[in-house]
Amino acid sequence: MKNKIAFGFAVFFLAAGLTFSQEAVGSTEEDYFDFLHLNGIVSKESLFYRTLSDSRWSFCNLDSADFSFPWSLENVSSPFFIADFTGEKENWFLRGISKKVSAKIYGPEYFSSYNSRAPYGQNDGALWQGRGYNASFTAGARLEAFGFELTFKPQISFSQNKDFEIMAPKSASHGEYSHYGSYGIDAPQRFGSSSFWTFDWGDCEIRWNFHSFTAGFGTQSVWTGPSVQNSILLSNNAASFPKLDFGLRKTKIILPFLNWDLGDIEARLFYGKLTESDYFDSKSENDENMLSCITFSYSPSFLEGFTVGFTKLCFSKWGEQVSKYLNPFFSGNTIKNYTGEDQAASLSADWVFPKVGLEIYGEIGVDDFLRNGLYFYEYARYPFHTMIYTVGLKKSIQISEPKKIHGVISFEWNNFEPSQDYQMWAGSNYNFGSHGQIIQGKTNRGQYLGSGIGYGGNSQILSFKVYSPHGYDKFIIGRNNPDNGFIFNKFVDQTPSNSENPNFGYENYSAFKANFFVGAESMWFITKKFSCTGGFLYNLIINPHFDNAVHREDYVYWNNFRFTLKLKHQIM
Repeated sequence: MKNKIAFGFAVFFLAAGLTFSQEAVGSTEEDYFDFLHLNGIVSKESLFYRTLSDSRWSFCNLDSADFSFPWSLENVSSPFFIADFTGEKENWFLRGISKKVSAKIYGPEYFSSYNSRAPYGQNDGALWQGRGYNASFTAGARLEAFGFELTFKPQISFSQNKDFEIMAPKSASHGEYSHYGSYGIDAPQRFGSSSFWTFDWGDCEIRWNFHSFTAGFGTQSVWTGPSVQNSILLSNNAASFPKLDFGLRKTKIILPFLNWDLGDIEARLFYGKLTESDYFDSKSENDENMLSCITFSYSPSFLEGFTVGFTKLCFSKWGEQVSKYLNPFFSGNTIKNYTGEDQAASLSADWVFPKVGLEIYGEIGVDDFLRNGLYFYEYARYPFHTMIYTVGLKKSIQISEPKKIHGVISFEWNNFEPSQDYQMWAGSNYNFGSHGQIIQGKTNRGQYLGSGIGYGGNSQILSFKVYSPHGYDKFIIGRNNPDNGFIFNKFVDQTPSNSENPNFGYENYSAFKANFFVGAESMWFITKKFSCTGGFLYNLIINPHFDNAVHREDYVYWNNFRFTLKLKHQIM
């Protein structure tokens, strides 16, 4: 028995079958493993459903002669063994679960930012990066034993939330800080009038696995689809919310008798509880919504590196019937007992070419589907109703093999503007994130569940990241229109022939709000386990309040300077 139990803190990745696992969505470590995956060095144990618990990576090409690893194995965290009972009285049930007992410690990790002029920041969980000083702290631990996984990793954050000029809210029945545009978005322009602290359960979860089947309850952030910056449906942009999920992790499908490898599948379903922010309205009876998600992904064996996936979200009031949302073809959007429901879906594709270090991806999203349901004539007549999309690519570049320096170029284009048919629907005030029946829209506690810049606009972002033994250096440039739909909606039924203002079109056709940003970030390993990351970004905000601007000199410009600092120590 003594030979079978490994006491102490033996590092997992020094054991046979090098495996790294359980990194937070969007973390430095996950980005690094994604870079290795781009070069064919590691394989991902998930397809289009990403959470901390599903972030598993295994080396598949450790002995590659033409690749030098920028970072030491000691620079990245990994579970450590406590005990291994493999081979102890095996039976059909025990063969379906892991007999290894391991643990992992997260952090501690401290992040801070300072915005000089206006809020800026996304994909940061419950943290609201308003004007002024912002900070978050997270730490935790994870235990795996006999198929069970227990993760505790909450987040504590602070926002100075200094004052800045906001627009008048859309509805007087909502709070003074609520959204300026559509009535169906709980996305406050400012989170109150003073600084505040937030406690969020973050990536906490309890889970059980049997073979490829998994079921869990917790609050881990879920990122669906292949996007890097602005996810169409789900990301880690908003505060966490409790959810119950079950399904299949990435599973290889072998055709019986013929022993044909058909590829890998992944299927998950969850039910979650969303909560309204304190800055939307004063009606307590509508504070809670239910979110159900069903997602399926497939990676065929005959197309190496290719993955296609489908994800569908259904929003309804808390306490409504849940069984109907198990049907991926359910297309209702009806009002029942004044509650209502909303739906959104996306189709994703991703293709990785590890021999040349190239990845191409895309995602198409639709909201409420087509007006009269899932009928062929609807798709033939006008398939672009509510349609939005994302396309992007990543390319690995070998800069200096002897010095272990590698680069990654990444580009992403998001188009979240409302489809053109909404310009013929007077008073719609539509964008992808809003809804008349689920009046909080696609949000949780005041932040968007998917795209961090919101919906209704477009974004283009280009980055170049260089990995080296010291850490990484990153350069970024981009621009976006956060909400062109706000301007488009003004033109509904507002032609010069029937408008009270004949110059309405001339005065408003260029009244768009835009952001231009350029910045740099650098991470250094002070020791093998302690890292320091600092960044600077200049954000030019053009026409922040969508004012009429006939001439260039009429525009208002805000100059926002953003500074960031992150300190992280891997105890093990």
